[in-house]
Amino acid sequence: MTEHKNVPSVSVTYACNGSSTKSNEMGMRVMQERVYEKRGEQYLLIKSPPASGKSRALMFVALDKLKNQGVKQAFIVVPEKAIGASFNDEPLSKFGFWADWKVEPKWNLCNAPGEDGGKVKSVKAFLESNDQILVFTHATFRFAVDKFGIEVFDDRLIAVDEFHHVSANPDNKLGAHLGQFIARDKVHILAMTGSYFRGDAVAVLAPEDETKFDTVTFTYYEQLNGYEHLKKLDIGYYFYSGSYADSILSVLDPNEKTILHIPNVNSRESTKDKFKEVEHIIEELGDWLGTDPDTGFQLVKTSKGRTLKIADLVDPDPTKRDKVSASLKRPEAKNDRDHVDIIIALGMAKEGFDWIWCEHALTVGYRSSLTEIIQIIGRATRDAEGKTHARFTNLIAEPDASEEAVTDAVNDTLKAIAASLLMEQVLAPRFNFTPKNNQSGPVEGYDYGEGGYDPEKSNVGFNEDTGQFQIEIKGLAEPKSEDAQRICEEDLNEVITAFVQDKTALERGLFDEEMVPEELTQVRMGKIVKDKFPELDDEDQEAVRQHAIAALNLTQKAKEIVNNGDGLEAGGSTALIDGVRKFAMDVRDLDIDLIDRINPFGEAYAILAKSMNEESLKQVSVIITAKRVNLTLDEARDLAKRALKFKQERGRLPSLTAQDPWEKRMAEGIAFLQKNTAEAANE
Repeated sequence: MTEHKNVPSVSVTYACNGSSTKSNEMGMRVMQERVYEKRGEQYLLIKSPPASGKSRALMFVALDKLKNQGVKQAFIVVPEKAIGASFNDEPLSKFGFWADWKVEPKWNLCNAPGEDGGKVKSVKAFLESNDQILVFTHATFRFAVDKFGIEVFDDRLIAVDEFHHVSANPDNKLGAHLGQFIARDKVHILAMTGSYFRGDAVAVLAPEDETKFDTVTFTYYEQLNGYEHLKKLDIGYYFYSGSYADSILSVLDPNEKTILHIPNVNSRESTKDKFKEVEHIIEELGDWLGTDPDTGFQLVKTSKGRTLKIADLVDPDPTKRDKVSASLKRPEAKNDRDHVDIIIALGMAKEGFDWIWCEHALTVGYRSSLTEIIQIIGRATRDAEGKTHARFTNLIAEPDASEEAVTDAVNDTLKAIAASLLMEQVLAPRFNFTPKNNQSGPVEGYDYGEGGYDPEKSNVGFNEDTGQFQIEIKGLAEPKSEDAQRICEEDLNEVITAFVQDKTALERGLFDEEMVPEELTQVRMGKIVKDKFPELDDEDQEAVRQHAIAALNLTQKAKEIVNNGDGLEAGGSTALIDGVRKFAMDVRDLDIDLIDRINPFGEAYAILAKSMNEESLKQVSVIITAKRVNLTLDEARDLAKRALKFKQERGRLPSLTAQDPWEKRMAEGIAFLQKNTAEAANE
């Protein structure tokens, strides 16, 4: 078997201070307490990682709204039936709350037989009853709103779990319905998500609707830093050639509790026979001993004599598959580390799947969206006794220039990098930026490092309790309006998400050696902010742009310092903090012009160069370079004239893939004119 390097693109170590798992006298953890303080808001949005307790936070708020705020009924809307189990009865009073959460069995429609369309009658019956809590799927909710209209839901709470399924796209029915509810303004809405962005880069809510929500944000940093056991999280992409099933043991460690997601049958990585792929993986792991008659798990003996229990959720026999699925959900299995060792899945074991012992989420092939990746990573970020290290690996086929699908392969590579860049921001402490001026001074609660606060330079402070940076930047524009302030405080990751998913920005930042960084940091990021927040004036748009690019670039520079050593302990619990502080110290004065001159994708390229075969990297570069054009019409005309002279001398037109930069530039001029002519003809 060929050995491959597995290069983590993100490696974060946390303090494990136990704060996020401690409960107050009402049985609420930190995040839940923060949400409960906002229980009186009509529109409330919870942005909090998987396993942080969003379901229970909703229970506390819903019970208060039903008892004290005049809300008649609570509708709990989940994306799929399996997630309905998160809202089963909970004896909250046992832990100090003033009421228990109880759902009548007939009103948890996720457990009821039949299709979503047929459950609409039950929704009507519930509306006419005196009962208070209904749990059902997004699909049933959409059917019910279509049939009964929005007025019948007046004075009720609509709680939407996994809110990232909503979209401002007019074709998204759930999003359209919620827009109507907000316009009528007669319901309470509580939205919950662990990844408040969609993989398709479409906004979740229309800007005018989003401003009505009060947001509670609980970051990944707060969550993981406050765990008791899990100290380190690695996230990386890994390239292979040939069949993934032959390379699987290069990244799959049988000693780690692993969820392996094999590729979709329509993806490049798939062999088109998912069942044979699973059989091959099991054979690679060891000798098959048979099937456990109790659980349905496959038993495999490794070369070291250990017997692995493997849950096959891809089995073609639905009876066997259902038995395995049921075995994974057994109540007694939750706290039993040895219940299962490896889970092999395709479409299952993602959103809402709870296996606290998972140490490695291994995914083959690029998934459909960043959101899906975040959800899969969330399977490995549960805290569990004895589990100190977790990782996510995205196994991707190297682009092969001989394949017709080479462009798709390049796109998948870029998407994997985008996901990695985004996760760096999600996992980092929160940035609070302030302009450096004569009035600047230390902020209480922040540690400014060795030597303390220096009034003569830009300072970097860190508050370990809140997981927040306070960073002074010369020339930084401050947001003026409430909306712009909210975006700078709460939503910078949404802006960064749109930016790292911008294909042009990513391609140029990684492979255009002539690219001036300001073209990305100012022009491209500026356009994204303008498109995303058209309601902001020019000054506020510029403030948001500066804050977003500062957050992205400071994380990248800190990572570069840590990865290069520079006297810092790579992966240490303060490595990122020390990296940001060292960068600010090295440049003496941190100003926005300096930050704008940093290529946001420079360090990502360095990691890509380590993890991808040199020839494949060259192919990717050629493919991306060939389609890059950045010219004015006058420049293109001038280049085309010179290209004709080139043809007279050489007997051929200039080539887009030429090594000579001048020949390549002339070819770009021709391509630009051809595109312009074609577009004009189609008008």
